[in-house]
Amino acid sequence: MTVDPVLSRTEHHHHSHRHLVDMFDAGERADEAGAVDAIVVPTIRHPRWLTHAIHLAGAISCPLVSLHSRWSDAGQAAGWMPHNVDFLAIDIGDPDGLNLPDFATTALLRGTPFPRTTDLSAKRNTALVLARLMGWRRIVFLDDDIEVGSPQDVTRAAELLDSYDAVGMQIDGYPDNSVVCHAHRETGGYQDSFVGGGALAVETTRSPSFFPNVYNEDWFYLLTDASLRRLAVTGKVKQRPFDPFDQQVRARDQELGDVLAEGVYWLLDKDPQQGWKPATDPAHWICFLDARDRFIADILDRVRQLPVDDRRRRAMESSLLAARGRLHRIEPDFCVAYLKAWLEDRRRWGDHLNAIPQLGPHPQDVMKWLIKDGATTLRWWKSLRFAY
Repeated sequence: MTVDPVLSRTEHHHHSHRHLVDMFDAGERADEAGAVDAIVVPTIRHPRWLTHAIHLAGAISCPLVSLHSRWSDAGQAAGWMPHNVDFLAIDIGDPDGLNLPDFATTALLRGTPFPRTTDLSAKRNTALVLARLMGWRRIVFLDDDIEVGSPQDVTRAAELLDSYDAVGMQIDGYPDNSVVCHAHRETGGYQDSFVGGGALAVETTRSPSFFPNVYNEDWFYLLTDASLRRLAVTGKVKQRPFDPFDQQVRARDQELGDVLAEGVYWLLDKDPQQGWKPATDPAHWICFLDARDRFIADILDRVRQLPVDDRRRRAMESSLLAARGRLHRIEPDFCVAYLKAWLEDRRRWGDHLNAIPQLGPHPQDVMKWLIKDGATTLRWWKSLRFAY
């Protein structure tokens, strides 16, 4: 669908950022399939959730890397793998033990209402370190609740990495949005989805970037110091449906990251050439936080027009109130401080990657580099054919 960037906005919310990326028809095939060095799946679920990724890796003959924590076990996943798929399954353990920088953005959130307790960003950053160690240039991040339309969609995305820094695949099915934006859509608002880390091919050697530990970490990965990296979208994927309103804490915990990312991309929508640097001025956030509050208030008004005994209405209202309560604790100066810390972290990340050697396909040596000195050794399993 072609989105008019003017019609897709209201006074308080931009419904789409699709005009910031180059779109390629899902049916348009590359003259030559792009090579994929690895598919990377971060997971906290039972290995059965890897079934689609396993089939996909087998179909395009590339390794599958699964990064496990919480209820997911790498050893169990290894037993789930068929003989024709090369794989590396790693139990991540304590994220603090991973060989990642001490990010200023993480330190800034410590002791505030805003810290994020998931390890998704740590897993994705670890995958980028792994790619550097192994000498992989093109990897595809794939969430375990995403299904790709066809293997050709993945190889097409990889081929486009010759010209683009990252290539997303279009969500076709249950949309990938924040809780607030789901409520906006369900109450009659138009809401698009943007490029996300759930189905994202990345080139690992150009303009290195990282995933900060905040909601919408993938949107930050797609930024440069001043603007936006070269992005494209091709192919189609489906996200498995879920209930975004089943826990109001989800909306609360998303709000800071949603505010920061939407506030930055608001500026990119207005003038991609100018970039997002005006977001380092508190004046931008004074206006944006007010617009965000009005946006959520407008959705709440629409929700409250639903039947009083509607369970969906009550769940949406509770989630929106949680998001709005968290919004009211976000200050303009804090948003500026976060972006300045993020810029510092980008430089720190670049220095960190420059110190990582390229070891090639030697998993025993690679695993030692994935953890900090003195940290607990990672548990991992691989197929007999994976490296040597």
